[in-house]
Amino acid sequence: MRVVSTAVVFCSIAVAQTAGIDLGAIDRGISPCNDFYQSACGLWMKNNPIPGDQARWGRFDELALRNRETLKAILEGAGVEKPGRTANQKLIGDQYATCMDEPGIEKKGLTGLQPTLDRIAKGSGKTWLAEEVARLHATGVSVLFRLGPTQDSKDSKKTIANLGQAGLTLPDRDYYLKTDAKSEELKVKYLAHVQRIFALLGHDADRAAAEAKAVMAFETGLAKVAADRVTLRDPQKRYNTVTLAQLGQTASGFGWDTYLKGVKVGETSFNTASPAYLNGMSALLTATPEADVKNYLTWRAVKDAATLLPKAFVAEDFAFSETTLRGVKEQAPRWRQCVVMVDRQLGEALGKEYVERTFGEEGKQRTLKMVGEIEASMEKDVQSLEWMSDTTKKQALEKLHKMANKIGYPEKWRDYSSVKIVRGDLVGNDQRVSAFAFQRQLGKIGHPPDNSEWGMTPPTVNAYYNAAANDINFPAGILQPPFYFKGGDDAANYGAIGAVVGHELTHGFDDSGRQYDGDGNLREWWTEEDAKQFKERADCIVQEYAAFKVTADTNQNGKLTLGENGADNGGVRLAFMALMDAIAKLDAAGGKSMPAVADFTPQQRFFLAYGQVWCQNISEEAARLQALTNPHSLGRYRVNGVVQNMPEFQKAFGCQAGQPMVSEKGCRIW
Repeated sequence: MRVVSTAVVFCSIAVAQTAGIDLGAIDRGISPCNDFYQSACGLWMKNNPIPGDQARWGRFDELALRNRETLKAILEGAGVEKPGRTANQKLIGDQYATCMDEPGIEKKGLTGLQPTLDRIAKGSGKTWLAEEVARLHATGVSVLFRLGPTQDSKDSKKTIANLGQAGLTLPDRDYYLKTDAKSEELKVKYLAHVQRIFALLGHDADRAAAEAKAVMAFETGLAKVAADRVTLRDPQKRYNTVTLAQLGQTASGFGWDTYLKGVKVGETSFNTASPAYLNGMSALLTATPEADVKNYLTWRAVKDAATLLPKAFVAEDFAFSETTLRGVKEQAPRWRQCVVMVDRQLGEALGKEYVERTFGEEGKQRTLKMVGEIEASMEKDVQSLEWMSDTTKKQALEKLHKMANKIGYPEKWRDYSSVKIVRGDLVGNDQRVSAFAFQRQLGKIGHPPDNSEWGMTPPTVNAYYNAAANDINFPAGILQPPFYFKGGDDAANYGAIGAVVGHELTHGFDDSGRQYDGDGNLREWWTEEDAKQFKERADCIVQEYAAFKVTADTNQNGKLTLGENGADNGGVRLAFMALMDAIAKLDAAGGKSMPAVADFTPQQRFFLAYGQVWCQNISEEAARLQALTNPHSLGRYRVNGVVQNMPEFQKAFGCQAGQPMVSEKGCRIW
């Protein structure tokens, strides 16, 4: 855990509360025009090394840790067995207490998982396999594929069944397929990790080695037929209808009828992002010896439960999943692991308690006010675009006006009354919560979508746009410093939380979101020429970010990160427009413009606040992992990639042509 002097902490907080920016983070020896990220964050990065239990450390992580400390206090209180506990408090408190009982977990050993392992070991045949996959899916174990609900992209009023690719252990299919030195080294380490897990089950060295090779071969087979991440970003390519009869013909190696009966789904038509994956998975099952398929199922069941098992399993899982893949040096304190687990499993039960302590109606209303201002900026922006026709502008504005805003927390809290939490049964609790969640999801199929639902829990430090519902969502967890300071500097608030609002708003019009209309339907509402103009501008951003180097052998993937990069660029511009409108209103009201603070103009404070939100240090392993799998660019490029495209930034800091933060092209979509 990071250790800093009390004086530094108090100074930083005092500055932030006054101005909304951290003056102590700024490296004044670096010109903002040469490297704005380093200028805004240089001293923060120097004074905030990555804690041993983290792969990266940034402002998001600071806030997430503060939120988890609040959740810890809630859970510790709820875990005390006393009269007067509400049903929610008993639910989350007992699960947290069970997670914290490490001696009890050691004593229990593999008892909770053993019925699953025995079932896999004794089973045989195509019917048994389909039944077992249904049981594993129902308890949250990801094998072979994924079944769940999705809004019909061509009719957003319907919820349909969706079959997706799943079941790989490494972060991406390319980890199995790439042959560069680092990838080959990682595959060797992964093979050894799988072997050690089988050894912990009591298997001798030769048996464990053979089982590990079988798992690696099977997962590599799945990877070969899986679609890549860039393909899966395209909503047109993700929309493919396949019937149960077709699956029975083209993917006959798996017992679909038996599986669907096991999960109690009576659908006969499905959407899938990758029909080729389902067919390839089926062929792989046919070609693979049953013993090897069972090794794969066993591995996935143990891997899924590893963090809930005795310390030897936890340590081995950490050594590979965190240290090898992400560069984390030491395990986080047990309480933090348990807080994250309860938030993941019972997020709205815990979130209700969190919201009551940290966020109220006032916070929701002030956020809605800023959302309204930035939506007004987007309306002006769309109307001013020279490259877009009036026909497409009309459709874009219609979509913008239909966009819904969800702030802080759900209007209706999830009912967990059917979930059984048994104190002292961590694996069993996890299985029962997973079964509840799985059946709840499947129960949506065939019914109109409930767009009041949230995809994130209230304490989450994040936000999102949902294209099918055409709404933007801001959990209470992110509506706090350093993103928003109640009573703080308006310029900084626009640069921090304002840019987040603008980012999510712009997602409705990024390369993926723009393909959905205001009702959430996937249809072409752009003129052919406007779509061409959009793609040309988007390609500029693709090429710009693809040139950013993450590690010595890895660059950002411009195509994978296009949506997020476009949202960053558009979002900051929209938030800046809202700031300038606010300044103009102040001037018109009586000539009282926003004053300079610590010698920084409002415009400079806006950009500093935006830059400092992304201050972070990150391990080389985590940076490489993010570049290969994450649609978001690294923090450095989320800052520099944006400001080098903005004349408004260059004017604010007096940058000149030829300096690094002045792009020759100046990519811009919105």
